[in-house]
Amino acid sequence: MTVNIMTAQEVTRKVIHQEDLFILDVRNEDAFADWKIEGKHFEYLNVPYFDLLDGVEGILGKLPSDQDILVVCAKEGSSVMIAEMLSEEGLTVSYLQGGMKAWSEHLEPVKVGDLNKGGEIYQFVRIGKGCLSYVVISDGEAAVIDATRMTDVFVDFAASKSATITHVFDTHLHADHISGGRNIAEQTGATYWLPEKDAENVTFNYQALEHGNTVTIGDTAIDIHALYSPGHTIGSTSIIVDDTYLLSGDILFIDSIGRPDLAGKAEDWVGDLRESLYSRYKVLSEDLIVLPAHFMIMDELNEDGSVAETLGTLFEKNHGLNIEDEDAFRKMVTENLPPQPNAYQEIRDTNKGIITPDEEKQREMEIGPNRCAIR
Repeated sequence: MTVNIMTAQEVTRKVIHQEDLFILDVRNEDAFADWKIEGKHFEYLNVPYFDLLDGVEGILGKLPSDQDILVVCAKEGSSVMIAEMLSEEGLTVSYLQGGMKAWSEHLEPVKVGDLNKGGEIYQFVRIGKGCLSYVVISDGEAAVIDATRMTDVFVDFAASKSATITHVFDTHLHADHISGGRNIAEQTGATYWLPEKDAENVTFNYQALEHGNTVTIGDTAIDIHALYSPGHTIGSTSIIVDDTYLLSGDILFIDSIGRPDLAGKAEDWVGDLRESLYSRYKVLSEDLIVLPAHFMIMDELNEDGSVAETLGTLFEKNHGLNIEDEDAFRKMVTENLPPQPNAYQEIRDTNKGIITPDEEKQREMEIGPNRCAIR
């Protein structure tokens, strides 16, 4: 039969549209248990590649005859071989082009909405990693917020919209993925903004992102307001765009809240986290649309693939915003922490400019799911 190629973008469409897909993942069991492609109607069979070298006859009865079958491995090569073996047995199957490496790096642009005086805001969904980045465009200018290291995606997107990137922001010093913000700024001549309290020991020049900063994008005065909101990091700063969108960084997510321990400061920063969520955010308009820097589970995706919800709805439904007892909140935040992100200290040092790993090393450092949240 036939062996087809399925791209990360095609799989992303299946996730967003909640389509059926059967995934044969031939990575080792521990790798599969730690991180896999997730979809609401996806089914899985995990059989390590080395267990299939002598033939695939033993798994034929476990594969469906009425669903698309996708073979997945780390980098592509093993899945191609297994897909060809299944094809020789009479099955039509696909393999994931680029493997989980490609899945980790794919960015899906989703238009979030139009701005009040002209312009648009886009969310870039890194579906395999749970990262969310943003591009704000107005009158030929663009701002990029919380960019990933795949910088060409943002530069090319702005160019496709005939916009010049003039400002680049990181809402905080990231610890689970390598920021592309500084590289975009160097490439385009844009101003790079980083919270000063997160910039200790950085090796590069930056503009301090501070509470009360206002930056205008384009001629139509699309203002970006900085709101100091520590807790995930001591410098975490939320950004309000056009009095409509609250870019919350890693302080607040749709179904969870940010963890305060990635700099080893859980006990010290839990009070700041509560202050930001329960006081600073509480006085903001409930109509603000929250746009976080990460998502944790696929259920957080809306029908159009975006990750967004009003602040008022989150105060109603997000468990992390509804713990009245301060001691109970402290206990949840400090005792309910998920595993640390892979290589998080190396990632922090990379984002400070202290180390400069090559591209392949950067990929290795980022492998795995989003671990910035507490549920």
